Amino acid sequence: MTERNDQGNGTQPVVEIIGRVVAVRPTGEIDITTAPSLSRALAEALALLSASGADRIVTDCSRVTFCDSSGLNALVAARLEAAQANASIHLANPAPQLQRLLRMTGAESLFPREDGLPARGRPSAGG
Repeated sequence: MTERNDQGNGTQPVVEIIGRVVAVRPTGEIDITTAPSLSRALAEALALLSASGADRIVTDCSRVTFCDSSGLNALVAARLEAAQANASIHLANPAPQLQRLLRMTGAESLFPREDGLPARGRPSAGG
């Protein structure tokens, strides 16, 4: 599986199917520079959801070292799109900094937690 560089700042999130889950795996910092790649990955995951027979999207945040308001906006926008498609976006393993951001902004309740995401599966065509 290959990861693509995104503007020299970390790597583009990997999107993969694991059983009935479409997993999105961002890494590094999610900020104004890298949030667009997260948005694209979440849009890809939403497109894969119905095609793959999966029942939810899980964003594995275990390798996210920082997330600012741009990253949060990407997650919230994707959540709105998913809700329109009767789908949900769960968060797995958010670091304390991301948990604080979610709590401080009142967004914590918007994203169900799912800490037990299986190991890597097969990547999507774009991942």
